[in-house]
Amino acid sequence: MITRNYHEKVISHYEKPRNVGSLPKDDIDVGTGLVGAPACGDVMKLQIRVDENGIIKEAKFKTFGCGSAIASSSYMTELVMGRSLEDASKIKNTEIAKELCLPPVKLHCSMLAEDAIRSAIRDYRSKRARLSQAAAAAEASATATAAAQV
Repeated sequence: MITRNYHEKVISHYEKPRNVGSLPKDDIDVGTGLVGAPACGDVMKLQIRVDENGIIKEAKFKTFGCGSAIASSSYMTELVMGRSLEDASKIKNTEIAKELCLPPVKLHCSMLAEDAIRSAIRDYRSKRARLSQAAAAAEASATATAAAQV
């Protein structure tokens, strides 16, 4: 990576990325966001683990792309941990771009990070909704079976 074109914050997150890795995507408390930018080829996977109170307790990422994309992912994982889903869903790419001092030509990297967290939150909420529907259906079935036996 040619460091003269990147701000020191980008270099820091690129050389020592925070929270790199994966979480088990099938876990009910994990949401996964996978986004890409066809124009430049960057691909970003961001995952969150959410506790029973709706607080993001863990975040991981894997990004294939330029230094700014990796830095945006790394910074996003730091930004969302400890936040509620509601607060995390309000994070704007401009906040990331400002913190990392991204030039206009690299703003799409911060937009990917914004898209990734929103996608991960949607995935988590979708899983929880399916679980709730399955539990309600099982309860209704059990109630109907019990009533039929009476």
